[in-house]
Amino acid sequence: MMSTGVDARIVIIGCGISGIVAAHRLVKAGFNHVRILEATGRSGGRIKTGKFGDNIIEIGANWIHGPSEENPVFCLARQYGLLSADALTPENQAMDIGGHPPWIPNVFTSSGRKVSLEDVYPAVEMFKDLLDESTEFEKKGGEPWPSVGQFIRAEVLQRSADKWKANNARSLKRCMITTMLKVECCVSGPPSLDDLGLGANGLYKTTLGLDCTFPGGYEGLVRNLMSELPAGVVSYNQPIRCIHWNISDKRDAHVKVECDDGYLKRHHTSLFCPPLPLHKLHSIQRLGFGTNNKIFVEFDSPWWDEDCEVIYLVWEDEDTMVDQVQDLPGSWIKKLFGFTVLKPTERFGHVLCGWIAGHESIYMETLSEQKVLHAITQLVRRFTGNPIITPRRVLRSQWFHDPWTCGSYSYPARGCSLQDLENLMEPLPPNRSSTQPLQVLFAGEATHPCYFSTVHGALLTGWREADRLLAHYAAVRPAQPTKSKL
Repeated sequence: MMSTGVDARIVIIGCGISGIVAAHRLVKAGFNHVRILEATGRSGGRIKTGKFGDNIIEIGANWIHGPSEENPVFCLARQYGLLSADALTPENQAMDIGGHPPWIPNVFTSSGRKVSLEDVYPAVEMFKDLLDESTEFEKKGGEPWPSVGQFIRAEVLQRSADKWKANNARSLKRCMITTMLKVECCVSGPPSLDDLGLGANGLYKTTLGLDCTFPGGYEGLVRNLMSELPAGVVSYNQPIRCIHWNISDKRDAHVKVECDDGYLKRHHTSLFCPPLPLHKLHSIQRLGFGTNNKIFVEFDSPWWDEDCEVIYLVWEDEDTMVDQVQDLPGSWIKKLFGFTVLKPTERFGHVLCGWIAGHESIYMETLSEQKVLHAITQLVRRFTGNPIITPRRVLRSQWFHDPWTCGSYSYPARGCSLQDLENLMEPLPPNRSSTQPLQVLFAGEATHPCYFSTVHGALLTGWREADRLLAHYAAVRPAQPTKSKL
């Protein structure tokens, strides 16, 4: 590599996993002037491990999705010795779950009864089949409906009329479909599945492996990577006001990073000077960015089965299959689809993690922790029929009101296409000749064409942009120093 490469000045904005691995790769390749500017006082971004009593919990990223050889997060976690023995078995890595783990469920209804799986299993199977079918339109090139939600509702109405004859049974199953719509909002990220583009939904790809967690916390991955970077490479509490690019002056500077504010989707109009090219601006606007929050709840004793891994809550007045509430102050809690059970019990005790997405999730963030605890208490009492159950405590995430995230992760909204994801990853200046210096590069989960919304997608984009710089400086003649945003 030419000396001008290793002497290039590279500024990485954000010390999330993309920025960390990009810096890691560039430093290992011999680049001498790599600096990460991080708006907050911590590394990791949306990887955030916390404490709930004596328990380690994940406030942000939760699982390694598809832990197998194809997944770089799994490979790094294995290399650093961060995973349990179960996650490392060949059988675990070979499982093809299609993005939906085969959890053992309990199902409770709003009339306070625990229903048998046989009563709702046909609805769950129909929903999964339709979800799979919804991913096929991207290849076919035609969309009978603009969104996944509209497609599923239309198909359920048509298919259930023939399959589910009894009115009471049909109503319960359609209410179960509503719960599954809420589940998928938490998985994919949109406020409603009516916001998730039908054709674009097929862009997402999964890797083999049964989703696993980090026994010691996801931040262990961040700590290991950061330990291999030189001291002082990160400047914390350095938010960005503006990125000035395409500068031509006598000092031959091409990019100037002005510190003080910003997050790309919300602040792109003020974050770049000159503004981003129009096609990139339009793609940022078309890509969705949703909010999915967790509510951790601890109980003195379990009200769910010993082998239960997920609890579904089914409201018996929701057979219209609408996955949003109209009255946020009065009904926000109805968007919470249920809970996952933190395992093993010997480690966590009796702790559940509630999941809630969308506008209801954003509203939940504005409430006091005491009001959230009260809402959860009333909810559990209603669905179990037990009027004296009282949670010990709750802890919730608040990703929307975090000024440096403004939500949880991206999703392909209605009207979004692969071209938009390709536009997002395009470096600046656009239509650049091979001899022009790179100025601004883009990484992060939202810029991956098929692993968006995941940690491994974010990690791969950090490597992608580091490799772009390595290839650039290996190919060009001696050039001026450059600063790049990753």
